[in-house]
Amino acid sequence: MKILQQSRWILLPVVVAALITLPLWGPSYWVLFILLCSLYLAMAQMWNLLVGYSGLISLGQQCFIGLGGYTLAVLSVYYGIPIWLSILIGGVISVLFALIISVPIFRMRGVYFAIGTWIVAEALTICFASWDYVRHGMGLFVKPAYELSLNQIYYAALAMGIGSVILVYILLRSKLGLGLMAMRDDEGASETLGVEIFRSKLFCFLIGAFVTGLAAGVFYLYQIFIQPYTAFSITWMVRLLFIVVIGGIGTIEGPIIGSIIFVLLQQVFAEYIHVGLLLLGSVAIIVMLVAPKGIMGTIQEKLGFEILSPRRK
Repeated sequence: MKILQQSRWILLPVVVAALITLPLWGPSYWVLFILLCSLYLAMAQMWNLLVGYSGLISLGQQCFIGLGGYTLAVLSVYYGIPIWLSILIGGVISVLFALIISVPIFRMRGVYFAIGTWIVAEALTICFASWDYVRHGMGLFVKPAYELSLNQIYYAALAMGIGSVILVYILLRSKLGLGLMAMRDDEGASETLGVEIFRSKLFCFLIGAFVTGLAAGVFYLYQIFIQPYTAFSITWMVRLLFIVVIGGIGTIEGPIIGSIIFVLLQQVFAEYIHVGLLLLGSVAIIVMLVAPKGIMGTIQEKLGFEILSPRRK
């Protein structure tokens, strides 16, 4: 373990280089696999930042997934705005929406905060399903996405995945990150030590909204079609929860491991679509029984092995 930990800064660039060059030497299936892993990683890393490090148990991240996807569809299809600019605007709109709902939502705590975020997502589902401008519940095709190759979408997804890890790593090693972890452990004590609770929560919430909105835009480039009942579905939270919990909540490496396992199981269970969530739930229960803190959380606890530690030495 000590050898691995000492050589991590050699192994990490090698892995990143392999992922960057993958389309040049790897089969299309591998490219698609890493593409999906990267996008789920970006979304899960943001939810892990909220829950695992800030103590904000949100069940409404699908708000920003739907907004990011619909912004891409509307701007690129209706107004002919370039795809990448539409994705960026989707992230900005997600931030603006998060800013608007933060005032009433942050008045709630614990389970009420979780329920409040979920209700907002359900309200957005009803709004978009009833909105003639976006064709109600029939959905929209992102037609400009047909002009892109799989490799172009792959590199955008890879940038999102790697970028989310780097962002969380830098953030947690900053003064703000220390405040977030203190707030998670004991909100009252951290406030007496000078941590600005509302400001820290808001900043974390806005970062999560922005990155999630961007990742959703890239995801719907790959999907090509968006529909409100799937874009704002609670199923997104089931996926993110599965990834973070089995990987290791409160660890930077956890969402990486969890996203790989999730996409792999998604491929394996593709033939059993009607009981797919039940099978994923069974796997999650087994992992939690064997490793209560997730795979990486348990490894860190028992062996002290960390690849990307948020602690400053």
